[in-house]
Amino acid sequence: MKISIGTNVKDGPWGGGNLFAINLTNYLHSEGHEVVSDLKDDDIDIILLTEPRKTSESSAFTHIDVNNYLNYVNDKSIVIHRINECDERKQTDFVNDYLVGVNKSADYTIFVSTWLMQLFEREGLRQQNKKVILAGANQEIFNSENFLPWDQKQKLKIVTHHWGANWNKGFDIYQKLDRLLNDSYWNNKIEFSYIGNLPKNFEFKNSTHISPLSGIKLASKLKENHLYITASKNEPSGNHHIEAAQCSLPILFINSGGIPEYCNDYGLIFEENNFEDKLNEIYENYEIYYNKILSYPFNARKMCSEYLTLFNELNKRKNQILETRNIKNLKTTNQYLFRLKNLKINK
Repeated sequence: MKISIGTNVKDGPWGGGNLFAINLTNYLHSEGHEVVSDLKDDDIDIILLTEPRKTSESSAFTHIDVNNYLNYVNDKSIVIHRINECDERKQTDFVNDYLVGVNKSADYTIFVSTWLMQLFEREGLRQQNKKVILAGANQEIFNSENFLPWDQKQKLKIVTHHWGANWNKGFDIYQKLDRLLNDSYWNNKIEFSYIGNLPKNFEFKNSTHISPLSGIKLASKLKENHLYITASKNEPSGNHHIEAAQCSLPILFINSGGIPEYCNDYGLIFEENNFEDKLNEIYENYEIYYNKILSYPFNARKMCSEYLTLFNELNKRKNQILETRNIKNLKTTNQYLFRLKNLKINK
C-alpha cells in the first residue's frame, strides 16, 4: 500500500504528533509499504489526516487538500482522520468545532483515548466508523536498559518532561512540588527535575530545570531518576508518561483526560486536592509500583501494528466504503489551482 501521513516531521525535540508520524512511518517501511507526506501521487491508497490546521508547522496537508485530491485526482483513496487534540487541553474555544467539521471529510476516525472519543461524541461528531488506538513510544529508545530502581538509600529522584509550555501541562502541581522542597521533611526525601520548556516568567526555586531533550538523550536522562510524575490536565493521550513507563519508572499521575487509560494499574493516581498524600503513599510503597510498571503494555510497535491492521481491513472493504461516501459538496478549491500546487500529479 501507499500511505500518506499528513505530518511535516521535525528533527529534534518536538511534540507527540511528530513522534507518532516518525514511529508509524518507520514501521510501515519495515513492513514493505510506501509512505509519503503529501498528495502529489495519484495512486495513494490511504490518506491519514493528522493535522488539518494549515497554520500549524506540523501540517503537511489540510482536509480541503484531501477533498481536492478526492475530487480531482483519485477518489479511490480511503481517508482516516486521527484526532489527538481538543479545546480542553489548552483552554481554547475553536478546536473542537473545527475538528468536527474537518471530520466530514473522513471515511474513518481514530482517537487516541476513549476520553477524547466520548468528548467529541458530545460535541456532535457523527462518525460511526471509529475506534481508539492508544499511543506508544519507540522501544528501541525508551526501555529499561540500564535503569536502576530506587534503593531507598538515597533521595527519591522525581522527573517529568514536556515539550509544550502551556499551563495546563501541570505547572500548578509542579510548582507545588517545587515548594514542597522548602520543607525539610520533603527536602530530605526527594529531588525534582523538569525537562522541557517553561511558561513565560515561570521558574523553579528548588528544582532542576533541563532544556528540552529527545531520543536517546531524553531516555538516558529519564533513567537517571526513579519516579515519574505527570500532572497534565485534559491530555488526550500524551507521549511523556509512556516514554517514562517504558523506561520502567513508576508513574504518579493526575486523574484527568486520557492519561488514566495509559497509567491505571501501572502507577498511583492523584487528584489536585490530595497530591501530597499520594506523593507520600508512592514514596512509602515504591517497590509495589515498580513491580507493576514492569508489565507496562503500551509501545510504538503495538500501536503501529494496530494501525496497519486497520489500514489493511479498510483497504479490503474499499468498495463498500466508497459506495457510502458523500464528499461531493465538501469545500474544495479551484481544480486548476490545486493541480498547479501539486505539479507531480500532472507528470
